[in-house]
Amino acid sequence: MTLPVRLGHISLSFHKASALVVARILEAHGYAVELFSAPHEAAFEMLAAGEVDLLSAAWLPSSHQVYLDPLLDQVEKVTVLYEPYCIWGVPDYVPESAVASVSDLLSEPALDRMDRIIQGINPGAGISRFSAKMITDYGLDSAGYVFKPGDEKACFDHFESAVADKKWVLIPLWHPQFLHNRYNIRALLEPKGLLGSKDAATLIMRKDARKLVSPEAIEDLRKLYIGNKELSALEDNLRRSAS
Repeated sequence: MTLPVRLGHISLSFHKASALVVARILEAHGYAVELFSAPHEAAFEMLAAGEVDLLSAAWLPSSHQVYLDPLLDQVEKVTVLYEPYCIWGVPDYVPESAVASVSDLLSEPALDRMDRIIQGINPGAGISRFSAKMITDYGLDSAGYVFKPGDEKACFDHFESAVADKKWVLIPLWHPQFLHNRYNIRALLEPKGLLGSKDAATLIMRKDARKLVSPEAIEDLRKLYIGNKELSALEDNLRRSAS
């Protein structure tokens, strides 16, 4: 009897959605799969400690390279699952003629109408680190803008509540993400490049897991590609089925 494959993911729903796709491939090869989740830094700590065999997925290089670098000698990259990138976005009813760029947040009519709370997710996320820096580097703090880290529920509820009332709101977000499957969210121009580059969401495997996962299963994992649009839809379906 083979040991179960321990598959880790960051404890956000779109990471879980990608992990479930990976799990299906492993299960098709006859493996039992155990899922483990943790916040950003802790997920990589689980991988480093050998508490999981694979991690779906590391965003490289912008968001998660800092967490992966200390364990590069222990792991290998299996495949790129999708190409994520971070944005600051506004709902499409906010006129582009009024707010097209981050710098427009310091001018009217945004100064009069935009919610000053920029509600994010947990502080270890790349989008959270980038957003906290943007507040100071763009001088948004001088106008009363505040980046507030939290969790998925706080971030998404803040946005959806504002949209329901057609309020002007800004969300620190990323592609792929289920909200793009439900709303038209326009990314603001960000000329300083503080939101990082487009990443490669990479399935990571511990080298010592090769004795556990067959070459045939690894080869099928290497062929796996989900893509941003498909993953946004998968996460949306996952959330709807759980509600």
